[in-house]
Amino acid sequence: MVGESVTELLIEWSHGDRGALDRLMPLVYEELRNVARHHLSRENAGHTLPGTAIVHETYLRLVEQDRVEWHGRAHFFGVAAQMIRRILVDHARKRHAGKRGGSARRLAFDETLGTTSCRDPDLVALDDALNALAVLDPEQSRVVELRFFAGMTITETAEAMGISASTVQRHWVTAKAWLYDELNRRDEGASNNP
Repeated sequence: MVGESVTELLIEWSHGDRGALDRLMPLVYEELRNVARHHLSRENAGHTLPGTAIVHETYLRLVEQDRVEWHGRAHFFGVAAQMIRRILVDHARKRHAGKRGGSARRLAFDETLGTTSCRDPDLVALDDALNALAVLDPEQSRVVELRFFAGMTITETAEAMGISASTVQRHWVTAKAWLYDELNRRDEGASNNP
C-alpha cells in the first residue's frame, strides 16, 4: 500500500498482519543501517561484525516479536535499540572472551549524540554498568540505551519514553556522570587486580 506510515504498519503488525512487517522493513532498513554504521564507526578496522549483519539479526529478532503492542515509530526504534545493544554486547563478549578488561578502553560520552570519542568502546563494561544503573534508576538506563545504542536525539528519546525532553536531558546528564564514575571505578578495580 503506497504511503503507509511506519506507525500504521506497526499497528497492522500488532494486529496479526505478518505482511505489514514485510512492508515495514524497507521503510526502516536505512535508519537501522545508520544506527549500525554509527556504532561500527567507533570500532577498529578489524571489527568482524558488518552493519548489514546487525540489521539482519535485528530483523530476525523483530520477526519473533509476536505479542508486542506497538505504540508507534519511537517505540519500534526503542525496541530495536535494545536488540542492537544485545547483538553488539553479545558479539563483544564472544570477541573478548578470556581478555576481560585487558584491551578494553574506557568510554567517554560525547554531549551531542550520545556517541563515544574512542573508537573501540568496551561494550561489555558499558552493558554491565548499564545493568547496574537499571537497578538504581531504570529510566536513566533506558535514556542511555536509546541515546547511545539507537542514536536518538533528546526529543526522540522523550517521545519513545513518554516523558518530557527536559526530563530526558536531566537523566542523560546524570546517567553519563554516574556511568563515567562507575566505569572508572571498575577500570581501577581491574588495574589493581592483575
